[in-house]
Amino acid sequence: MEILRGAPALSEFRINKLLQSFAHRGLEISSIYAEYVHFAELSAPLTDAERTTLGRLLRYGPTIPEHAPSGQLFLVTPRPGTISPWSSKASDIAHNCGLTQVKRLERGIAYYVEGEFDAAQRADITALLHDRMMETVFSAPEQASALFAHQAPRPFTQVDVLGGGRAALAEANMALGLALAEDEIDYLVENFTKLGRNPNDIELYMFAQANSEHCRHKIFNADWTIDGERQPKSLFKMIKNTFEQTPDYVLSAYKDNAAVMEGSQGGRFFPSSKGEYQYHQERVDILMKVETHNHPTAISPFPGAATGSGGEIRDEGATGRGAKPKAGLVGFSVSNLRIPGFEQPWEQDFGKPSRIVSAFDIMQEGPLGGAAFNTSSAVGPARLLPYLRRAGTQPQRYRSTWLSQAPSMLAGGLGQHPGSEHVQKGGD
Repeated sequence: MEILRGAPALSEFRINKLLQSFAHRGLEISSIYAEYVHFAELSAPLTDAERTTLGRLLRYGPTIPEHAPSGQLFLVTPRPGTISPWSSKASDIAHNCGLTQVKRLERGIAYYVEGEFDAAQRADITALLHDRMMETVFSAPEQASALFAHQAPRPFTQVDVLGGGRAALAEANMALGLALAEDEIDYLVENFTKLGRNPNDIELYMFAQANSEHCRHKIFNADWTIDGERQPKSLFKMIKNTFEQTPDYVLSAYKDNAAVMEGSQGGRFFPSSKGEYQYHQERVDILMKVETHNHPTAISPFPGAATGSGGEIRDEGATGRGAKPKAGLVGFSVSNLRIPGFEQPWEQDFGKPSRIVSAFDIMQEGPLGGAAFNTSSAVGPARLLPYLRRAGTQPQRYRSTWLSQAPSMLAGGLGQHPGSEHVQKGGD
């Protein structure tokens, strides 16, 4: 494994924010310096020329004179066993530049922290510097070799439904974290019994994901009963009812990644078949999409909001053929902010589950993540409508502490579509 130092990773503003966070938690930290560190997994040693090429590829960001950082090292990297998006892109670039010996590149941030702190306080610092869901912290650069550890595939296991019946699958449901509903357990037991064989863990994982709430919208499609009377429409059918009653001017809805409605004729400026830029008069239909990414944002605000925003842009661009995202919104609805040193009299502290972060943490990191696809280094459309709503809700008998603290991260956008003949996928 090759280790290559990189540029400073944090601006002065971000460093000061970290120092403020340390001080708020009673940590006596005098200074902090952070820089990128790159790790290269190699299949063969690099020549001097290849090492120079790799060094040039990894030279980006602000430059400072060569120096030896001081302080205790906290090396934050992606969790071993995962491959970061940065790694995928950087490795592809290295291969395209002829560095075939580079099997994979990965990146971390080396924090050098100066101050007086004991083991317990070091744990507090570690918690502030990394996202426990996606990252890990090493104390020495050499430990990062764990990023490139290769494990032999483990054999799959079977759940003894034939011998243990429903109880065996119910136990596996808890042990494997499948989150299967009671009727799903019954369904699997019944069908694997008919097949005369036991399910393996791979099959159960696939069923759990393919039939999950995220993919199936089971709650929205469930029967809807009010005062003991079953309603003719599910929640999802109620939402779709508006379109069913007034479908005029709607070209596509509830069947692709985004909806399209009729627009008008308009002039667009793009190259002709001869390669010359000129205006073209054509139909410009209206593309629209909105979605939420709540739970991921509650657990890890920056990547949670970034994935919500980026996924919404992706869905717009993947609608029919030729769709183009143009502008959008990112919004957050959270519980009481309780800004340190600026708590308000009405902001009660209702507590929160340990697996999610506070509303204040969400609003420090989430908007930055939501804008991650709209920077000068990305190709996303401008987010023209940001918003924040804050409201603390008292937990009640029917509303758990989690629900009272659950944020809503909303991403939406508008775009243009090149006419009704391109709304459907496929064709010539």
